[in-house]
Amino acid sequence: MVNVSKSFLNRVKNQYNTLSETERYLIDYIKQHIDTIPQISIVKLSEQANVSTATIVRTMQKLGYSGFTAFKIHLKDDFDSSTEFSIVEKIDKKIQEAILKNEQEVIKTIQLLDSGTIEDALQKIIHSKKIIIFARGFSELIAKEMMVKFQLLGKSCELHDDPNIIRTISKKIDNKNIVIFVSLNGKTKELVEAAQNCLETGVSTLLLTANQNSPLYDLCEISLVGFKSEISYFPEYEVRSRLPIQVMARIILDAYAIRTEEKLS
Repeated sequence: MVNVSKSFLNRVKNQYNTLSETERYLIDYIKQHIDTIPQISIVKLSEQANVSTATIVRTMQKLGYSGFTAFKIHLKDDFDSSTEFSIVEKIDKKIQEAILKNEQEVIKTIQLLDSGTIEDALQKIIHSKKIIIFARGFSELIAKEMMVKFQLLGKSCELHDDPNIIRTISKKIDNKNIVIFVSLNGKTKELVEAAQNCLETGVSTLLLTANQNSPLYDLCEISLVGFKSEISYFPEYEVRSRLPIQVMARIILDAYAIRTEEKLS
């Protein structure tokens, strides 16, 4: 059985008078079940100790920890040779990897963006009569946010995500409008067909993607390309991160908002 950390006991001693009866009960429960602490989540501890997760978080914060996981990490440091606590380190490293993956996608996407290309896209949007957004799958969520925010800024904007409607409408678009394609891989069949229709009728097109080697990239007038990590935590499904697309969409929206504000002032 693992001995209770002296550091933990010292924290309890120093803060004991500030703890409520329920918090003191929780501390006693943790002392008695210290062996199992590394393997359980805050939800599981809540069920087993019959206290709320809010009580657990509040108790840990009173003891100087940022939360329950931080408490487990401190215990792991106190018992470096204990196999019971090695699981905490493994979980922590995996979470750090996930954080770094997302950080990498954001930073590298921003580094890939060219301010001149963004300005060209912005001018096309500003001088267009209407914005028409085409998107499919999970990209529709980003496209919907773009549509709503453009509308809030007073710009006429519509979104289409139905394959048949995309094919039909793309043949009839006024060339005073601009079409924005939102596609992670740039290979969606109906979007490619729509881009071809726009090219033939002289309609301006803007693409937000993470794949430069795609049919949509070749067909669109202006393309913003983000960085997509090869790591996927959903390998069995085609649900790769749209974070690079979200970053680019946010930049376009923010830039348009700035230009709109400048025009009004």
